[in-house]
Amino acid sequence: MPVSLLALAMSAFAIGTTEFVIMGLLPQVAGDLQVSIPLAGWLISGYALGVAIGAPIMAILTARLPRKMTLLLLMVIFIVGNLMCALAYSYNLLMLARIITALCHGAFFGIGSVVAANLVAPNRRASAVALMFTGLTLANVLGVPLGTALGQALGWRSTFWAVVVIGFISLLALYTKLPAVKEEQPTNLRKELSALRGLGIWLSLLMTVCFAAAMFALFTYIAPVLTDITGVSPHGVSWTLLLMGVGLTVGNVLGGRLADWKLPVSLTLTFLLIALFSVLFSVTSHHLVTAEVTLFLWSAAAFAAVPALQINVVAYGKNAPNLVSTLNIAAFNVGNALGAWVGGAVIAGGLGLTMVPVAAGGLALLGFVLCVFTFRRAARNAVA
Repeated sequence: MPVSLLALAMSAFAIGTTEFVIMGLLPQVAGDLQVSIPLAGWLISGYALGVAIGAPIMAILTARLPRKMTLLLLMVIFIVGNLMCALAYSYNLLMLARIITALCHGAFFGIGSVVAANLVAPNRRASAVALMFTGLTLANVLGVPLGTALGQALGWRSTFWAVVVIGFISLLALYTKLPAVKEEQPTNLRKELSALRGLGIWLSLLMTVCFAAAMFALFTYIAPVLTDITGVSPHGVSWTLLLMGVGLTVGNVLGGRLADWKLPVSLTLTFLLIALFSVLFSVTSHHLVTAEVTLFLWSAAAFAAVPALQINVVAYGKNAPNLVSTLNIAAFNVGNALGAWVGGAVIAGGLGLTMVPVAAGGLALLGFVLCVFTFRRAARNAVA
């Protein structure tokens, strides 16, 4: 694999860390800025909203720029946003800084995945995208726990200062290692928008929404399920999250290889496995060993879908790779919010924590149905 892919993965690590590390620092942030925990929690929602709204806007605004220049510009915005986070002295300023940081997120992953796919042979594109997204999974495995520990020891601002440093290193790596494509033509904005007319691209984006909803319906509430149902200690939850992070990483690599082999099979099988392990967890969650094994398998199945979903939308929107890849990241964040809402509604409705994974399984089955319908429709159109 080209060294330039490692530069993209390092950037993904930095972006993933700054997105998720705030979850472990909420008590420190709330206490320092004198706001409630629920209000501090909106810093997470604000970031997700910034990604969903900012992703297509940034893709359109940078449409005529070369991809390397665009990625460098987005990384500069990322550094500035995290610098503002580290210096924010009020809740409102921190929220603004989080939203500014989020503006680069969707466009970077969207355009970055297109660049990653073009760095290798066509039969290795999903694996290349998977390698880039390995940075995101490592952010969950290493970045979040280490960033949380740093913030707890030296203050939450120290974590954002550390991310700024990682951002500068990533910017330098992108500048020196990412090749500039001289024959690359400026993006035709009208052509990009016209690629969104087909039903296939919207079905593919809806698949991503279903995937993210199925994942975050369970992932958002995994801590209370582990503590209240499985009986895991708060310290044990951290180790379980580490195990799940390893599962995400393994699934991401295997999913890329499976998608390179047969993308339709990869996605349909992955959705089925997510549904199976989600529902199974509602039973196995009552016992520690079975719960841990099920969560590892669920994590591997979940992130196996990520490279396949990204390659799939580009296949349907090949005339607008930058825009559709970025929209796919926006769709992921929409599904994130939807899944968290579904899981919360199950709990608020008095159905109990063990029904949360069942609801997640239902969302995964909906994604499976969409896969079958979309790929059968594509097969019929190909024959016709």
